[in-house]
Amino acid sequence: MSMSGPELRADLEKLYAGIRRRHLTPLWTQRDDLMPFAPRPAAVPHLWRWADLLPLAEAAGELVPVGRGGERRAIALANPGLAGKPYATPTLWAAIQYLGAREEAPEHRHSQNAFRFVIDGEGVWTVVNGDPVKMAKGDLLLTPGWHFHGHHNTGATPMAWLDGLDIPFAHAMDTAFFEFGADRVTDRSTPATSRSERLWAYPGLRPLSLPRNPPSSPLAAYRWENTDRALAAQLDLESEGQPGVVEPGHAAVRCTNPATGKDVMPTIRIEFHRLRPGAATALRREVGSSVWQVFGGDGEIEVGPHRWNVGAGDLVVVPSWVPWRILAHSSLDLFRFGDAPIFESLHQHRTFVTEESQP
Repeated sequence: MSMSGPELRADLEKLYAGIRRRHLTPLWTQRDDLMPFAPRPAAVPHLWRWADLLPLAEAAGELVPVGRGGERRAIALANPGLAGKPYATPTLWAAIQYLGAREEAPEHRHSQNAFRFVIDGEGVWTVVNGDPVKMAKGDLLLTPGWHFHGHHNTGATPMAWLDGLDIPFAHAMDTAFFEFGADRVTDRSTPATSRSERLWAYPGLRPLSLPRNPPSSPLAAYRWENTDRALAAQLDLESEGQPGVVEPGHAAVRCTNPATGKDVMPTIRIEFHRLRPGAATALRREVGSSVWQVFGGDGEIEVGPHRWNVGAGDLVVVPSWVPWRILAHSSLDLFRFGDAPIFESLHQHRTFVTEESQP
């Protein structure tokens, strides 16, 4: 420490050269990047318009086949802040998948957890571990990791839906596996109710024939008719002066594993929200990222410096610790999925709420 000037600079250069040769990095030059005072996400807030996504998916439907190898006709949301990676956030993958009339997507399985959310349409069945599950508007369909699954469209019209997976998280952790399955779906029947629903879709009732606690929900379908009733009931209770909503004019439900009460999958949280016309959420910051899709109605979503008018089908990404809030113009229904279960299990989740709700 007694050295100064050229002698000190020469010795420092020698030290740093030796560190680099041995593939080392000194903390004192990296602390601010490695341990910032608050999260500094590389992902940025972004809006994808359904009016832009759907025509591209339709064009792909005319030009790109569905079959072994490529497997799915899915177009992923690529966050502009993530250097061209096909990720919505560092942990979440989201895409619009398109299946043409009478088309069939072959079966496969992967270690990544997956779900499908239907913004519109009907006529498609997803077959999960041999169980045919009907897909219809507003339905949430689950494909937990390492479950064989394929899709077939029995109707005369195409169908597009939102896919969500934890692909980026699995890729970053080097835990990804993939395996081809049957070239055709293993059950081409089209029941109105899947076998999983016949066992698990009764509130508060659990089949004793399956006593274990599965890490992901054994219920393959969460139907819109039930979600709609639950959200409407919360707002009805508010109108009666009773508790039920999360904040004024804001009803919300979380999809859970009926065997455990936990999230539907260990890496993904799924929620539905409904806001009365004119209602607004509080301003929030949360550790972890999420993707929102408007299911019905119109309003505004504010994320960081951005404020977007949104309508049915539009998708918005909220990176970690970026403030967000929502204002409803009409009655506004929203689907949300995020990575909160990961950070809650690691005891790293935080939420900060600003009480003032009006933008």
